[in-house]
Amino acid sequence: MVIHRPVMAKEVMGMLNVQRNGVYVDGTVGTGGHALEIVNALTDGRLIALDRDGEAQKQAAERLTGKPVQFVKENFSRIREVVESLGLKGVDGVLFDLGMSMFQVKNHERGFSFDSDYPLDMRMDRTQGKSAQEVVNTLNKKELEEIFRDFGEEPSCVKIADAIVKTRRIKKIRTCRELSQIVLDVYGGRGKVHPATRTFQALRIYVNDELGSLRKGLLGARDVLNPGGALCVISYHSLEDRIVKRFLAESKTEGLMALITKKPVMAQAQEIVENPAARSGKLRGGIKL
Repeated sequence: MVIHRPVMAKEVMGMLNVQRNGVYVDGTVGTGGHALEIVNALTDGRLIALDRDGEAQKQAAERLTGKPVQFVKENFSRIREVVESLGLKGVDGVLFDLGMSMFQVKNHERGFSFDSDYPLDMRMDRTQGKSAQEVVNTLNKKELEEIFRDFGEEPSCVKIADAIVKTRRIKKIRTCRELSQIVLDVYGGRGKVHPATRTFQALRIYVNDELGSLRKGLLGARDVLNPGGALCVISYHSLEDRIVKRFLAESKTEGLMALITKKPVMAQAQEIVENPAARSGKLRGGIKL
């Protein structure tokens, strides 16, 4: 089992302020890291565990055997519909831990890793939508440029899109390594951060409609929270964080939520040493009024 170490677990638990008999939603349960922390604080309460990635959810189910958890294979963008379908009037806290889990990164056949010779996929739910392979082989140059610019903030978006189109005229781009090499060739080699990082991020966001899902999920979470309930969101890049920050600020202005902290909470230095994935995490939260 690939264990995804939960980022800022202590800080998340502090924000959620888990009550022993409360009902909580982990909208991105993954392999169950944060979920385990939450259920261990419950006695008569329960956790609703959502994830569109059924493979990761199976890992969480093994980890949380015997715990008060109800699993639902669903995108957190549909949190409102899920809560209503379970006959609940509201919940006491919601957590979204955005981005990829180590389970997805380490399983090379999922098609997220730079150096994988498996098909370029990147779908969180492999039963839904177009894969990244389909995207890079079918979209036109202008569309690819926009994806890399808007979702990856990639300064070389034009050159990378051009290189992809030229390559696929000769042969179909099939694997992660092939796409990674195209970007490496554009940059002329590797740096401290892999040159394909922004390109892969952009494709992943596009393929999974991550920003659209986030906007819907935030609205849904606010709707299902009971008064006094907390919404906690961990983001890992500026595009996500901007959306979360704006949503919480607007919710405050409208008198719907109070901010838990004015600025985002970041991982402590020791946690970053022990868990490098925590380095870019930003935790923001609000309380339903």
